[in-house]
Amino acid sequence: MRVVADQVEPKSASQVMRDALSLTKPRLSSLVLFTCAGGMWLSGRQMPLSLWLLTLLATAGTVGAANAFNCYLERESDLRMARTALRPLPSGRMEPGFALLFAFALSVTSVPALFIGAGPVCGSLGLLALVSYVLAYTPLKARTHQAMLVGALPGALPPLMGWAAMTGKVSAGGLALFAIMFVWQLPHFIAIALFRKEEYRNAGLTSLPLKRGDRTAWRHAVGYLVLMVPVAASPYFVGAAGLGYFIGAVGLSTVFLAVGVRGYFGQTARHARKLFGASLLYLMALFVLLGVDAVVR
Repeated sequence: MRVVADQVEPKSASQVMRDALSLTKPRLSSLVLFTCAGGMWLSGRQMPLSLWLLTLLATAGTVGAANAFNCYLERESDLRMARTALRPLPSGRMEPGFALLFAFALSVTSVPALFIGAGPVCGSLGLLALVSYVLAYTPLKARTHQAMLVGALPGALPPLMGWAAMTGKVSAGGLALFAIMFVWQLPHFIAIALFRKEEYRNAGLTSLPLKRGDRTAWRHAVGYLVLMVPVAASPYFVGAAGLGYFIGAVGLSTVFLAVGVRGYFGQTARHARKLFGASLLYLMALFVLLGVDAVVR
């Protein structure tokens, strides 16, 4: 049963636009653009401002399309979660057909724009991100907790896309950024799954805490945080960053690990929320550190 008003009032154009925009999950998309721009900046290559803007706009459209498809496919499970029940589709403010058409429209405009403006390598990576998110990660979320690993692939591609847009190829520096994003997402996802465990259960989705228990989930999170230390330092080892970045990255990663270890011994929803918040601050600080290093080197 959907959440609908007794009398549906006609919606203004601005309301329709706001609802359509919400399908793209702007907060999540802004993080993607931040890491994509980081990959472009850290490549050290030059590109006309117009192509910078086209690449970022096309990336935003591609990510937005993936999120819109996700909203369409998960509209029933979204209805059973408090934080998503008021989204346009589960609340009944938008017809599913309109959302699907909107997602297709974003796809057929944004992906070709990536190929044209950012080159075939970046375009191919963008297409891979879209397809893997929609056709692999989204349906697997209800079937296996290993979907987390599948979902980390499209989430890790944006900085590599930015790197490829500037260099025209996939190389060690871009792969180091990809690895950082891939590993970072795993404790980030686990933290969310821990403090939203009951919401996931009600929505019919699975997760590591639901499948294996909180202690195992925390143990995995700490393991990924340990792995994060050398992975965060990897740009230094491939020549994409200097010694200052290396020292800063190891320091930040050690603090991030400490938050996870403390959570392992506490294992409360509050500790999981702290790990989630720390993960966002950590990622932002790490990319800022990379940017500063690129300027001063």
